[in-house]
Amino acid sequence: MKFGMRKPSIKRSLKARTTGRAKRSLKKAVSPGYGRKGMGVIKNPKKSAYNKVYKKTSFSFWDLFKK
Repeated sequence: MKFGMRKPSIKRSLKARTTGRAKRSLKKAVSPGYGRKGMGVIKNPKKSAYNKVYKKTSFSFWDLFKK
């Protein structure tokens, strides 16, 4: 488990910003559970619990410049 600052990845950051609205709307039309809050717990509870703890114990490089 990672504690502290996460290492920034330019590649992943760019990928997240350029994933289009059309792709998300198509996935939502095909899969009824896509994009709904709480679906991660139903699909994979172990991964969901890990991600929740990870998000609370680590922070992004960019969080240093907020507030």
